[in-house]
Amino acid sequence: MFELENERTELLKKIEDDLERKQYAHLRDLLLPLEAADIAALCEEMDDKVPLMFRLLPKELAAEVFVELDSDEQEILIRSFSNTELKEVLDELYLDDTVDIVEEMPAIVVKRILQHSDPDTRKSINEILKYPDDSAGSIMTTEFVDLKETMTVEDALKRIRRTGPDKETINICYVIDEGRHLLGYLSIRTILLSEEDDVVGDIMDTHVISANTLDDQEDVAQTLNKYDFLALPIVDTENRLVGIVTVDDAMDVLQEEVTEDIEKMAAILPGDKPYLKTGVFETWRARTPWLMMLMLSATFTGMILTHFENSLAAVPILTSYIPMLSGTGGNSGTQASTAVIRALSLGEVRFSDLLRVVWKECRVALICGVCLAAANFVKMMVVDCWLLANPTVTPAVAAVVCCTLVGTVACAKLVGASLPILAEKIGFDPAVMASPFISTIVDALSLLIYFRFATWILGV
Repeated sequence: MFELENERTELLKKIEDDLERKQYAHLRDLLLPLEAADIAALCEEMDDKVPLMFRLLPKELAAEVFVELDSDEQEILIRSFSNTELKEVLDELYLDDTVDIVEEMPAIVVKRILQHSDPDTRKSINEILKYPDDSAGSIMTTEFVDLKETMTVEDALKRIRRTGPDKETINICYVIDEGRHLLGYLSIRTILLSEEDDVVGDIMDTHVISANTLDDQEDVAQTLNKYDFLALPIVDTENRLVGIVTVDDAMDVLQEEVTEDIEKMAAILPGDKPYLKTGVFETWRARTPWLMMLMLSATFTGMILTHFENSLAAVPILTSYIPMLSGTGGNSGTQASTAVIRALSLGEVRFSDLLRVVWKECRVALICGVCLAAANFVKMMVVDCWLLANPTVTPAVAAVVCCTLVGTVACAKLVGASLPILAEKIGFDPAVMASPFISTIVDALSLLIYFRFATWILGV
């Protein structure tokens, strides 16, 4: 991996120099020691030179680099490939990687890929594509090692040696019966440490954790993370083994889900393209709907200010503290919602924990609110009243602001903590109830609290 940016820049200069002087043998020697992901990163900087660089690589390494490229570079390469080159690359790819590529490519490119795939691969691709987009079936691979419970260890090793080179992983082998029902599993370690005449059915682990083809892919990824599995077996409704999900695919799912949650929390419609490759108008379409909704919802804040304009006219100094109160409330709500959304995504919190979450946030809000109020009272008295010599900042005004701070922080944390949990309960994405949405609600609540305290304490 490139540890320093200058190392990457220096290597790019060498590659460009070799390409310009047509020193292809030297360029090949330069690329071979690198990891596939690093070569892919370099290719993304070379634009039209990518096909030439790709052809310099050995078949196995080329296939690994191809998987690491983004969809645009992959499409460029596929269009530049001859039929023979395309078939060679496809033969080196694992099935789940091929499916991912097919899902990203235009119809004309997909047609060409399927034409040059062998019949078994084409059948498997079509079967996987039938599953819903976010299901376990859509990210699984059918390339795994299966064993029969009646096999001896010697027979199992022979089967692994015969079929293993074409499988995505051989670390875990799955035991099935004649009907392909999942019975158990064996690690390659267990097999190697057992006697040759041991029977697979006697040494296999029958406590198998599996997932269904229609399970949510995020749940599958979290299961892999929870149990530190390298792969998770996927079964159909009749417990027949149909595929596995490997840890690398699970990491991709988690990355996608995190990216999607971050975009929703920032009031952006989720996209599937890198930032720099997303067009201006696509970005505009992703951001405008939420901005429009939040803008319209903010009219409630304006209505509250209009309703209490007499109070503001009577004590104008109250106006100057509104931004601080709104900002503090929004920040407090964001803190609570971020923590709860993360806990929900990791399975640490469920709807049944709502009261526990609310009780915790009540206590946190009280402590935070009192600390902020105390600090603000000192600031208003020392800085605003004394140093700035503002006679309108009185202890009564400071009391209004400080009491509002306590109430605002309490409301913000309760709203920020409870809304994501309630959203998930009724079927909405908790991330939608994040920063912008909560801030809009809290702004309105903080103003209502503010003017209520102003009425009680100042009599306006």
